[in-house]
Amino acid sequence: MARDPVPNPPPAGSASPAPTGGPSGDPARPDTVSVADFGRAAVLAYTLTRRSEPLRRLLAERGTALLHAHFGVEGVYVVPVARALGVPLVTTLHGFDVTITKSRLLASRKTSWVNYVAWRNELFDAGARFVCVSEHIRARALDWGYPADRLVVLPTGVDVDLIPPAGPVETPRILHVARLVEKKGTADLLRAFAVVRRAVPDAELVVVGDGPLRESLDALARQLDVAAAVRFLGALPHPETLGCLRRSRLLCQPSVTAASGDQEGLPTVLLEAAASGRPVVGTRHGGIAEAVTDGTDGYLVAERDVAGLAERLTALLTDPDLCRRFGEAGRRTVVERFNLRSQTDKLESLYGTLL
Repeated sequence: MARDPVPNPPPAGSASPAPTGGPSGDPARPDTVSVADFGRAAVLAYTLTRRSEPLRRLLAERGTALLHAHFGVEGVYVVPVARALGVPLVTTLHGFDVTITKSRLLASRKTSWVNYVAWRNELFDAGARFVCVSEHIRARALDWGYPADRLVVLPTGVDVDLIPPAGPVETPRILHVARLVEKKGTADLLRAFAVVRRAVPDAELVVVGDGPLRESLDALARQLDVAAAVRFLGALPHPETLGCLRRSRLLCQPSVTAASGDQEGLPTVLLEAAASGRPVVGTRHGGIAEAVTDGTDGYLVAERDVAGLAERLTALLTDPDLCRRFGEAGRRTVVERFNLRSQTDKLESLYGTLL
């Protein structure tokens, strides 16, 4: 990245210069470039060798002053470009990049993951700063070998102006937003929901997201005899996901440590739920406890504690006033600690120290 922050990470194998606007100069339309712009052969070469002379040349022509990679994998890939340009490299560590074991990454035989393990020391040497989205991720980054003196904890933020607090919801509806993979704990939620339905017969569960476990989760819902009360909506555009939040009474994020070691950093949807004035029921996992205070703005249970999860979900669904109080507290937390404007100011200040 050059000069100013782009609010969303660039796609894999790409770099985003400063968002000075497209041809019209519209700041809402960042000027972007991607290795894919140079054709399939260029993508293959970049994937295998981590080098792209056309990308380096284009970024040089645009006066790139700083590069910002999202995930350690992307950081490893952009090291040669950063060195060739002579500019600082910032890398944000989000979760899987410092929690999945190195042996699992190598066993995946995925070229980018294998290269990440093979070339990680080059990233450790070249990186100017490594931004951790939570204290939990900082601890895992240290375990991985990232240099302690260049680790900075800077959680992601949400636009509290874009996401105003929502009003009460009549239907006892639970929302779960996740890629349908093991670490999201969706199977535990379905099992807990089957228990919740005995106490709250009209309870509903809405699942936003897709992934490799979709079919098995569908089957589990049928096996538990709750399929009629569960809606799998698949992946939705961000505005529609926010709409689902407003129409739900609470968000459930029962994340777990996957067999591969994969863990959460700090799920943004937790912050969006709090900004919407919705309480969260989650697990003591990853960075979740850094955003949710048990008994104040939500509830936390141990990983894979289906009975505890069901108990806490039932408590909130049967007490709208408790939902309101937790929701108001969560909104205050996000405004004070996770406001996108203040977090962006901190990121820009970090850039300033490196330029």
